[in-house]
Amino acid sequence: MTESWIHMGTLARPHGIKGEICIDWYADSPLLLGTPLWLQKGKDAPRRLKIAAVRSHKERPLLQLEGVADRTAAEALRGCKLLMRREDLPEPDDDEVYLEDLLGCDVVLPDGTRIGRLDHFEYPAGLEMWVIMTDDDKEVLFPARPEFIAGFDMDAPAVVIDPPEGLLDIYLADTKADNKADSKTATEAESS
Repeated sequence: MTESWIHMGTLARPHGIKGEICIDWYADSPLLLGTPLWLQKGKDAPRRLKIAAVRSHKERPLLQLEGVADRTAAEALRGCKLLMRREDLPEPDDDEVYLEDLLGCDVVLPDGTRIGRLDHFEYPAGLEMWVIMTDDDKEVLFPARPEFIAGFDMDAPAVVIDPPEGLLDIYLADTKADNKADSKTATEAESS
């Protein structure tokens, strides 16, 4: 049986000179830092992580890992993923889902209009962004804020978004312009 991994956070910059590492933690609860975690560097296989200490600094968790004693060693781990085994996580409530379960879902508007499919997640500056790929391979960056997420239908599977006014126009305006240009080119070709 292959293990199912959930991406819980990413090691960020070193903090201080004794090997502490800031983390971008994607889970709601920092208590999960006390459960078994694995570290994945690039495409390498995950390896079990041994945490020496955890503390909070400016509302952000800091990790001290066994064997990481200075800033240089901490810097070498920047960008590594913190993973948990799916079976170690608590079951989500009825109105909750794990982000990993949304990958590949259709993304639709409240009126049912399909935007595309949820391809992956990014976390620039600690913000959660959903990367939606349209059917014509356009990338839409969607700020995954609670007020913009209308719901989930895991039977479909689909996620319903209610983006701020104008957001989709920024990404899909080129698609509309391309379609008009294609129509004009086709019309000109027919008249030749």
